[in-house]
Formats: sequence, C-alpha cells, structure tokens
Amino acid sequence: MRFAAMATMLILALPVSGVGQGTSSDADQVSLDYVRTVNPRMLHSGTANAGGGYLGKRSNGGVLGVDSVPNWSSYFYEAAADGSQYSWSYTMLGNSPFGGDGDSHEDGRGRTTSLNAPVIPVNVDLRNYDGSPRYLNGHRLYMDATQLVAPVLNSPVFSVASYDSSEEPTQFMDAVQKAEFAHKAGDDWHTLLVPRVATARTIVLIRGTYQFATYPDGSLAFVLVDESTFGSKLFPATPNDTTTPIGAAENAGEMGTRDVSTFLFNNVFLTNSSGCCILGFHTYDVEPGSAQNGWQERRYVLNYSSWISPGLFADPNFTDIVALSHEMSETFNDPFVNNATPWYLAPNGNCQNNLETGDGIEGLPNAEYPISVHGTTWHPQNEALLQWFAGVTPSNAIDHAYSYPDTTVLTSAAVPAKVGCAP
Repeated sequence: MRFAAMATMLILALPVSGVGQGTSSDADQVSLDYVRTVNPRMLHSGTANAGGGYLGKRSNGGVLGVDSVPNWSSYFYEAAADGSQYSWSYTMLGNSPFGGDGDSHEDGRGRTTSLNAPVIPVNVDLRNYDGSPRYLNGHRLYMDATQLVAPVLNSPVFSVASYDSSEEPTQFMDAVQKAEFAHKAGDDWHTLLVPRVATARTIVLIRGTYQFATYPDGSLAFVLVDESTFGSKLFPATPNDTTTPIGAAENAGEMGTRDVSTFLFNNVFLTNSSGCCILGFHTYDVEPGSAQNGWQERRYVLNYSSWISPGLFADPNFTDIVALSHEMSETFNDPFVNNATPWYLAPNGNCQNNLETGDGIEGLPNAEYPISVHGTTWHPQNEALLQWFAGVTPSNAIDHAYSYPDTTVLTSAAVPAKVGCAP
C-alpha cells in the first residue's frame, strides 16, 4: 500500500540523457559502455580519530505494535557533533545476543533465529508505445531473472562459508552480525535465512519509461528505469492490488510479515534526478492490520537487488551479489530503516546519519570481499560494524574491527560530523 523510506545503494550521479547513445535509430538505447563510466570509487580524504562511544549491554525487546519480522532493540551512547543527542537506539533482525542482565547466557543469548526468506525473481518485459512486445535486430527485449535463482541460492548470501566470527560455516550476514557482537554473543547465536523460491513475477515497461543497452550479439545487457516508475510497478497501490510483484506475492501468501523477501532482478538499474545507478534498496511494505492480527500494522520486510553481470562496471569485482549482500546485511542491521546515528562523513564521501552498514564502504577500492563457495568465487561487499557508527574506541567487535570480513577497510571509528556534514 505504501513503503517506508528506502535505503539505497547509489553508485554515482551520472546524467541519464545524452550520454553514450547507441548507433541504432532507437533513441532510448545507450551504449554497452554506459555504466562503465560510472566509477563507484567515490574517494574523499578524511580522518577517523573518534572515541568515547559506548554500547549498551542489554536488549530493550522488539518494536511494539507491529506485525513483522523477529527483532530486538538496544542502544549506544555517542555525542553528536553539536551535543544535541547522546543516546541512540537501534533495532536489529533476529533475537538479542545479550542475556537478560547483559552478561548471562539467559533470555536469548545463544539462540538461533531462522527466518523464511522467499526469493522472488522479477522479469522485465520491455514493450513498444502500443504495448506490443519490443524486438531489436530480431531479439526480444525481455530480461529474465529466473535463471539467476539457482546461482543466488548457491552464493554466500544463502549458502554457508567459513568466517573467523563463527565456529562453524555460516551465511554472510550472520557472520557480519556475529563479528559485531563477538564480545557478547554465544557461539550458537545465529540469525539465518531459510530460502524458498517463490513464483516468478513480471514487470511490463512501456517505451518512454526505460532505456537499455545490448551486447554485441544483440542480446539485452541492462535496463535503466526511473526509480519513481519502478516503485509504482513494484509496490501495490492498495492492500488487494495483485498487479504488482509485491502485491501479488503478499496476496498469494508467498511472502509474509515474518519473512525477509528478496525481489531479484537481472541487470535492472534505477535512475533518478541525480542520474545512474541505484542497484538495490531495502525497505518494507506497510499494510493495515485486521482483527486477525490484533489490528497491528503489517510490515513486509523486503529488498530489491539487481544481479550484476561481469564486465558491466569498471571494477572487475563489482559483480554478481554485491548489491544483494549489501542490502541484506543492511536489513539485518536496520530492518525498519530507522536506526539513526550521529552524522558522519564516510571515507567514500557519503554523508549520512543512519546505521546503513554498506553505504560507507561502497565504491572503495577494497569494497568487495571475494569468497569461494561451491566452486564459484562470489563478491559480497564488506560491511561497516556497529562499533564504527557508535564511535567505540577501541572497538569491542571481533579483532577490535570496524569492518568485516575485511577488517582493514575501516581501521578506526567514524567521527561525528555536523548536520549534513557542514564545515
């Protein structure tokens, strides 16, 4: 019906119109090199020499009055740059790593939370102005996402690999979360996804609402869609709307309020007034409650993530599950997209005031962390840890780290900045 604020993975502001036009007569076709001119390495000089942050030692329980994923809340202390706020609450996915008194093994510590995780492939059907199927040089302009389901299920997002934050192999997001709470969580404390393949859905786009590029053989390489158009096609307009992928999945019972749902696209990138490209976001769809759930607001936690084929972007490691790992890790650390932090200026130049673990690292030279699983090398993104946002010095995360799995990406805590990172 409506969606919460979206946390996005924005690579670079690059004008959409008039750049890299193809040689064909189709004005909405861009060159294959279009996104290669997008450089995700937005490097800015800056120091990180913070300190004084302090993490709370107990959970305040989950968010009340909503029908949604299992979650728990806690807090940290860190002074904002202007001294206007010192205490910051946050909510995370799963159950608390803390005991009832902050130090014991009771009341949640050492428990595993298993979450249903529907994977919903979304195909994109490009049409002519009159709604007829569009062809170019004999190729149907249709982007199939179903072929990516099996690879994604075999990736570190849903399959297990070895990490030093866990005694046994585990999933990528769980490994990051365990690294954050290595000082408190028991060895058997986990938050795990149980994937389930749901019905494939299709978004139809009429000519004039998209751009595209093709490979030399004429097959479709990627699709560019305005984010407003994309949102109207993805999210339902009313609770009973079954014309959109989210609405159809909700009404078919294929995604529930206690699930973490992935809407998987194949090289479908979003544009806005700043340009290209947004490759993923996490959010939740809000629907009204009923007598059946005690009139609680229904929150369907989800992410849009685009698969990224090799060679599209300049960074050879910026491929496959970069977007999905980024968005899923942020879902674990900020499922309701409302975890505020002091303002910070990240090493990549991003200025933010929220606990979005991927945003401060995306685009850095060592942003991705290659992992081999099932004979394939995957490229999830490194993530900032809670201690980085909270200014905890020294960090009480695993190995005193501020980033994970590569602990060398962020080597000291974020420095609180003025509002909007003003000078």
